[in-house]
Amino acid sequence: MGFFMSKSMDESLKKQQEFMAANSALQLERQMLMQNEMRQRQIAMQIAWSREIIKYFGTFFGLTTAGLTIGAMKKKSPKLLVPIIPLSFIFAYQYDLAYGTLMLRMKDEAENIIDTEQAVLGMPKGVPTFETIEKARRARTPVFMQK
Repeated sequence: MGFFMSKSMDESLKKQQEFMAANSALQLERQMLMQNEMRQRQIAMQIAWSREIIKYFGTFFGLTTAGLTIGAMKKKSPKLLVPIIPLSFIFAYQYDLAYGTLMLRMKDEAENIIDTEQAVLGMPKGVPTFETIEKARRARTPVFMQK
């Protein structure tokens, strides 16, 4: 009789372990999907912010360019056109970020760094462990509150 009970308990334990493993895999998959969704939303917000900035900066750049050009023609001094050069670089960068391929080029470069330059990706003092985090927590917690 004990043999049948232990066999039944073993089967039950095995089923429970399989259920727990499947549940853990499902939970991990959900967490990964949620993190990816949050990453996509953050990138979308960054692109939207860039597109909003380009509207304001484009207006500023256009008015400044027109004003400096008119001023240079009236005073017959091409020196007044010099500020247009750095402003045009800033405008081009913002436009590329908002509507161009800058994000794709950055992604490609990040993939290249991951593939070819692993040494620069290491964290200072390595990846935090439970022990290092607990040590830091205990150092901040008063002695009477530590458990």
